[in-house]
Amino acid sequence: MTARPNLSAIDHEALARRIDRQWDAEIVPQLIDYVRLPAKSPHFDPDWVKNGHIEAAIQQARRWVEAQGVNGLALDIVRIEGRTPVLFFDIPATRGASDERPVLFYGHLDKQPEMTGWREGLGPWIPVYEDGKLYGRGGADDGYAVFAALAAVMALDAEGIARPRCVGLIETCEESGSYDLPAYLDLLAPRMGEVQLVVALDSGAGNYEQLWVTTSLRGLVNGTLEVRILEEGVHSGDAGGIVPSSFRIARQVLDRIDDSRTGVVKPAAFNCDIPADRLAQAAQAAAILGDSVWKRFPWAACCDDHGTASLFAEPVTKDPTELVLNRTWRAALAVTGADGLPPTGAAGNVQRPFTKLKLSLRIPPLVDGPSAGAHLKATLEADPPYRARVVFEGDSAATGWNAPPVAPWLSAALDAASMANFGRSAAYMGEGGTIPFMGMLGVKFPQAQMLVTGVLGPKSNAHGPNEFLHVPYAKRVTVATAMVVAAAP
Repeated sequence: MTARPNLSAIDHEALARRIDRQWDAEIVPQLIDYVRLPAKSPHFDPDWVKNGHIEAAIQQARRWVEAQGVNGLALDIVRIEGRTPVLFFDIPATRGASDERPVLFYGHLDKQPEMTGWREGLGPWIPVYEDGKLYGRGGADDGYAVFAALAAVMALDAEGIARPRCVGLIETCEESGSYDLPAYLDLLAPRMGEVQLVVALDSGAGNYEQLWVTTSLRGLVNGTLEVRILEEGVHSGDAGGIVPSSFRIARQVLDRIDDSRTGVVKPAAFNCDIPADRLAQAAQAAAILGDSVWKRFPWAACCDDHGTASLFAEPVTKDPTELVLNRTWRAALAVTGADGLPPTGAAGNVQRPFTKLKLSLRIPPLVDGPSAGAHLKATLEADPPYRARVVFEGDSAATGWNAPPVAPWLSAALDAASMANFGRSAAYMGEGGTIPFMGMLGVKFPQAQMLVTGVLGPKSNAHGPNEFLHVPYAKRVTVATAMVVAAAP
């Protein structure tokens, strides 16, 4: 086995120029075509097999990877009957580096649904490239990952820089909770071998000015709460004051979960003690980000006493450390959809028979997802007000993830790569979203180091309208990733 190179000896500028050219000439055009594909995750497209959009996305990625002519590349679309497919690639080590302890790249090609509110001229399946940003669904979350991973490997090879064996697992079920992934991990783990480093390019960035390393991910419990008080709607003048509102009952049972005034999630089953190192990292991240922790969101304008729209809505607190902890290590409940409420223009004076709400409960990294899901159901359904019919049907319950301690070689490589590409040291912060894959990989490869990073920085708005990929930042993340891979022992 050859010794790993000193990153300071790598010609960073040559590596960056090569990756920059490939992004401009090949990757951006590929991602423009990818954005056009409505490859919604199976949860949002039950007819995904018939519609063929996921198949189109994975075939596009396969064609591009295959066309790169990487020496020794083995490439498969792996299929298990009844499950979404995965793309798997395997590239041997170079220059005497390790074939036995590979680096595993992870990404996904499935997408979130359309969402309303896109700016005029933009849309989920309408790629628009302007000011270095590629707008449209999925480019940043997470279609770029397979292209960036190959670009990093190819640049190292072209520059004659030794690297270990690299394997890639690109799934198509992540936005549905990765429920198909465990079967593929069981199938493919023997082919991967003893993974020493997992590189997951599916996370966020606090800013676009340094490399951000994700240290933890929250879990997620979601499902549908239905409150039914009548079998059919009745005149509100006739029933008002006699029949309780199904919406008011829903508010009552939701108040068992979070305080409607503060948003604090109350039950101990949805909370955990925050480790001391994560508290310290949150304070460090808050010092870097300051007010941008909350100012990066599109707050609604409101009027002052003179009717001038000069004021804006505000966050629950302006303490940046508390806000970092709120979005990474504390539970939060959101209502993300509703049935039973007609559009306002079509709403008559009718007492509605039911209210149905889609709930999304983010839970801290150390809280068990299935246990939290069972507790949520029991809490919502217990002792229903007015003996209404209250039912919670869970969709999924995913446990979060807390990264293992960072090995000295990885810590040094991350700082060196960030300094070379951004002129700043790497920054560490938890993320509020959920990537079930990370917990699965932690179980499957307990000795592996984890580099979870990504390009979802301020205003990139994954899952929402006007989602974009910040291409200049993605280029630099690709170069930084290549440097870290080169440093792997």
